[in-house]
Formats: sequence, structure tokens, C-alpha cells
Amino acid sequence: MELNEFFYQHYWWFLISLLGALLVFLLFVQGGQTLFSAVAKKPIEKTMLVNSLGRKWEFTFTTLVVFGGAFFASFPLFYSTSFGGAYWLWMAILFSFIIQAVSYEYRSKKGNLLGTKVYDIFLLINGFVGIILLGIAVGTFFTGADFRIDKNNLMDVSMPVISTWQNPSHGLEAIVDWRNLLLGVTVFFLARVQASLYFMNNIDDDTIYIRCRRQVLYNAIPFVVLFLTFVAVTLLSDGYEFADGSSEIYVRPYKYFFNLVEMPWVAVLFLAGVASVLYAIIRAAFATKWRLGIWFSGIGTVLVVLSLFFLAGYNNTPYYPSATDMQSSLTIYNSSSSLFTLEVMSVVSLLLPFVLGYIFYAWRAMDRAPITELEMESGEHKY
Repeated sequence: MELNEFFYQHYWWFLISLLGALLVFLLFVQGGQTLFSAVAKKPIEKTMLVNSLGRKWEFTFTTLVVFGGAFFASFPLFYSTSFGGAYWLWMAILFSFIIQAVSYEYRSKKGNLLGTKVYDIFLLINGFVGIILLGIAVGTFFTGADFRIDKNNLMDVSMPVISTWQNPSHGLEAIVDWRNLLLGVTVFFLARVQASLYFMNNIDDDTIYIRCRRQVLYNAIPFVVLFLTFVAVTLLSDGYEFADGSSEIYVRPYKYFFNLVEMPWVAVLFLAGVASVLYAIIRAAFATKWRLGIWFSGIGTVLVVLSLFFLAGYNNTPYYPSATDMQSSLTIYNSSSSLFTLEVMSVVSLLLPFVLGYIFYAWRAMDRAPITELEMESGEHKY
């Protein structure tokens, strides 16, 4: 393998990991949609919550689309295998995000077809389904999926299909794997914690602040328990590995634990991220008035999710194991685009810092002043 190709494959897995980490952070929008009834007791309070999230939902949706697009450009065999094989799982995720977009666009418009309550139900569905199913989908990076790869099929004129799914559920079987479900529910409670922290930062209302502070603690307890369980299960489980210069894949006991040991820089990122999230939770739950929790929690979340993606894809680890045929498992080497495509797309990726800079600028512009009850009563545009 050429050095350049090796570099670009690792570079693109880093970008995929970064986009996935940012997506998990931005799921606080979905988490917030599940907190409306717990935090808002009056219509004006609900309006404040909806508008707080309404100014950010497009960031989550855009990041999800870019995440999928980056996979298509850099690791097309994963895209065709997972998105093409586990299509019921991905269609359910996509549908939940579509109804979210429609809801924010039409829920407050006069004469809307379905009525505000129906759109609020859509937001609630997106909050539960979108988060948990995304967590389940990412869980398959560790637990595997039922597919088979045969590149010789390209020579078969009657059926030139490289990857085939091995069961009729097409992705729905991932939901009944308790390890995937464990990660999905863990991400769900994390999103609710971060939504509470975000409301505390973004809304200037003492009553909402106090209720959100309670929600931080209520949701942090199951999150921490579930997260520690997921980490323990993952580090103690067997995984797949391949040797340098070899395409043969074999089982290695405690694979992800050894990945953490053999990549100490990942362990440092992981521990720093965990410490940052715990600091945000503890201080926000017990301090009299502290609004910076979302930033400590957000940075910590990005670091932890980055670490998990690194454990799944680096150190000769198949990032998409096949539960049907071990040798069909996908790695960053056997599923990547050509060197030319990776090089060209890497030039395009240099625009990413400018995009992130624009997001930061837009975020700051929208949050220059916290949302208040007076603004909601007098503002022209409301979600």
C-alpha cells in the first residue's frame, strides 16, 4: 500500500469521526424536543423552548447529511453495504428527521394543515426515534451486521452486486441486539442532559433554569450508568483484527481494550472527554447559577465520540464487522475510494474549517442575547 493512500484513508476516517462526534453533540436539539412537557408548564414557556431549538435544528440536519455524504465519497463500499442493505433502519432515521424539518417550518403558521399539536408529536417522535436509532446504527460499528462482500460479483453480468444483506429485516435486526440498544438509550439520555444544559445557557428565565437544572440530574444518573455499562461491555468483548500487510481477519479477545492500550493518545482523549462531561453535569446540577455547562459537555462529548470512532476504525480494526462472514468485514483499507478520489476530496475538505467558522459565527449571531419571554411575545418570527 502506498504511503499516500495510507495517509488519506486515515485522514478521511478522522473526518468521518469528527462529523459523527459533532452530530452526537448536536443531538441536544432532539433531546430538547423530548423535554417540552417536563420543562414547560405554560404556553409561553413552550414557545421559548421551541424557538431556542428552532434556531439550531438545521445544524443537526445538515451535519447528518454531510456525515452520509462524506461516507459516500471516502468509503463507498460501506455506503452501499449499510445504506443499501440496512435500508429500513436508515429510512426510519431519515423519516424522523424529515418530519422534524416539516414541523419547525409549519407548526406556528396560521392555517397549517395538521395543527400545532400534531407537529409537536412529530418533534417528540424525532426526539425519541432519531436519537435511539442513530445510536443503534453506530453500535453496529462494534457489534457487526449481517452482510457478505464478494467483489468477484462485478464480473457477473446477471448480478454485478458486491455486497448482499443476509436477512430479510434489512437493518431492523440491529434494534433487537441489546448492545446496540444500550448505546442508543445511552445517547438518548446524553442528548437530554445536553438539551437541559443548552436551555440553561440559551434562555433567560429563572423558572426554566431551575427545571432544567433538575433535568440535568434526573437524566445524568441513567446516562452515567448506561455509559459505564456500554464501555465495560465494549472493552471486554471480542473484536476483529487483521495483521499489517494482510487482508485475513481473525478474532482477537478484548480487542477494543487493547486498542485503548496500544493507542494511548486515544485513551487520553477519552478520559479528557469523560472528565469534561462529568464536570459539566456536576457543576450545572449543584451550582446556584452556571450557564457554561453546554460547552464543557459539548467538547467532552466530541472527544469521547471521536475516541470511540478511533477505537472502531484504527489499529487494524474492521470498523464494520460482518456477523455472517468475518472475512467480509469492512476496514478503512478495503472499503475506501481510489487514491485519486481521496486526494481530490481532501482538497475539498480544506473548506471544512471555513464552514465550521461560519457555523460558529451564525451560532454567536443567533445567541447574542438569550431568549426571553418578552422577545417571544413581541417577535415577528416564531417557530
